[in-house]
Amino acid sequence: MRLLLLLFISVCLSCSPAGNQGLQVDICVYGGTSAGVMAAYSAAKLGKSVVLIEPGRHLGGLTSGGLGYTDIGNKYAVTALALDYYRRLGKHYGTFEQWIFEPHVAENLFKEYIQRGKVQVLYDHRLKSAEKNDQSITRIVLERSRADALGEPVEAVFARMFIDATYEGDLMAKAGVRYTIGREDNSQYGETWNGVQLLDKHQFPDDIDPFIVPGDPGSGLVWGISSDTLDPAGTGDKRVQAYNFRICLTDDPTNQVPITRPPDYDASRYELLLRYFAASPPTSLWSCLKFDKMPNHKTDINNNGPFSTDMIGMNYDYPEADYETRAAVQLKHQYYNQGLLFFLTQDVRVPAVVREALQKWGYPKDEYTDNDHWSWQMYVREARRMVGEYVMTQAHCEGREVVPDPIALAAYTMDSHNCNRLVITKDGRKMVKNEGDVQKGGFPPYPISYRSLTPKSGECSNLLVPVCLSASHIAFGSIRMEPVFMVLGQVSAIAAAMAIDGNIPVQKVDAGAIKSLMERNPLLDGSVPDVIVDNEAPACKVISGNWEQKTGARGNYNRSLLQIDPKAGSGSVSFEAALTQPGSYEIYAYVPKLEGGSNILEYQLFNGTAIQTATLDLKQLEVAGQASGTWISIGKMDWSGPSPATVTVNTTGADGLVVADAVQWVFR
Repeated sequence: MRLLLLLFISVCLSCSPAGNQGLQVDICVYGGTSAGVMAAYSAAKLGKSVVLIEPGRHLGGLTSGGLGYTDIGNKYAVTALALDYYRRLGKHYGTFEQWIFEPHVAENLFKEYIQRGKVQVLYDHRLKSAEKNDQSITRIVLERSRADALGEPVEAVFARMFIDATYEGDLMAKAGVRYTIGREDNSQYGETWNGVQLLDKHQFPDDIDPFIVPGDPGSGLVWGISSDTLDPAGTGDKRVQAYNFRICLTDDPTNQVPITRPPDYDASRYELLLRYFAASPPTSLWSCLKFDKMPNHKTDINNNGPFSTDMIGMNYDYPEADYETRAAVQLKHQYYNQGLLFFLTQDVRVPAVVREALQKWGYPKDEYTDNDHWSWQMYVREARRMVGEYVMTQAHCEGREVVPDPIALAAYTMDSHNCNRLVITKDGRKMVKNEGDVQKGGFPPYPISYRSLTPKSGECSNLLVPVCLSASHIAFGSIRMEPVFMVLGQVSAIAAAMAIDGNIPVQKVDAGAIKSLMERNPLLDGSVPDVIVDNEAPACKVISGNWEQKTGARGNYNRSLLQIDPKAGSGSVSFEAALTQPGSYEIYAYVPKLEGGSNILEYQLFNGTAIQTATLDLKQLEVAGQASGTWISIGKMDWSGPSPATVTVNTTGADGLVVADAVQWVFR
């Protein structure tokens, strides 16, 4: 079979008409998202020839497209090259790890991976068709994305393995792989948070009138409200959760471009926001914008509240639309978001507390310099989702089912943005409500199945899908975070390389072998991996004291942490590292910022021959971003073996709760 495939490729190449620039590689990655970059870099590090195809001109997807306030969930889930990415960002900003960053810094780092991996990138190329022989994709046919496309055209790529790293799942669809769009009925997978959901988060208060002329149904509905009727809770449909843009602004006057009126501006589109303000007077910009601060006087603005940057109900056609229609949908979202900013800064009906605060901000001159300082990447939260060999569901998120073939972790809340905005009747009164928002969490990190990245056997044997993976709508809402996509991109490249080396379909790759390689060589460069000991590991031992295990505590690393109140007695906990490489190590302790936590933490560091004491003063501890815990360096030590290295935390000098969560040794 392998010889026949190679012969087929050879014949196709020789038959390509003049100028058809057929390219042959081991692994073809389609989509320059964060997952795509990590997949392509990984393939190169594994010694495979690879090409990365990006329909646009920029790399990194949402990570470089404005989502700089990283959705983490739990840092335990971010591993291998994904963790390396955030540590390299840390080097840029002078920290150990950096989870909050500027768009151009993020993109430059993705370019560095491409350069270090010597990965060939085809910009301005998009998928036209995919051709299969039996169950294998043999080649994909490309077309130029724009009239002023960069570089020489490549009209076909032949590869032994393909990875679809797009947010839309275009290659998966062209290859005839089964997929779904929208929300499953709760009954399909025995879930409770899928399908139609009318909940109270990002919701209008009661009695916001939905009609253009209040109280007059004959006047029609205010812009943005659909005429749909509310289906029973949990009912499946094809509606897609809302898209928006993650908006980067700056309050630095020297780096500022004014917020101006966009084309197609219509103030009536924001009427519902005025009615919401009248019912719930705003106190800050957070009343309608998730206004997270970024380095160098910038923002990552996301949707917040019942009426914000999400353009609810305006994206249903996007997942399966042609390129021209998608571009039109994206432009409408852009103008809506830009129009919202203009409305909030210029319309005198907007309360001054919001209007005057936002007037201090503008678009940054040094971001998106080739796109009028606006992100090129719309936040496509969900489009197609593969129905593959294994489907991740709510039960996996909540730990009620555990996959037998784990290759990565997810940790975020099950998060769906609103899918519809409609009129409901309550006690005889008509009012507007949003429908579809779900935010259910409280669970620890959980494993993702390797088979959720592969099509069903018999559909396609040489394709992996790390972004539009096989998951129900509500489970995808937890998995769909950029750090997780990076890990899954790396996993997909490893699986593709193993499939090539073993001459087997991707469905037959050993998930255990992938996991083993990720653990022993996480950066795929032979460097010494970090050694992390969590409080639940056997190598963590309570030496003395009455320590309490707190599961699901905010800010903890992994599932739980240990804590003790020194007022009730002294205590100590030891973390023991099984180091194998002699040399110098920097040691870090994971410290959650907890209410009532001690301002002083003392550690004893032992390298097998000598002890040194490290005392942390946490009075000025600041933990930025979503996770309320951080790694803090507690010292450097040389280790030469054979005795194990240990770190012991105790209650000496403590003036509050003492925490023992995790310790790591980083080879320097």
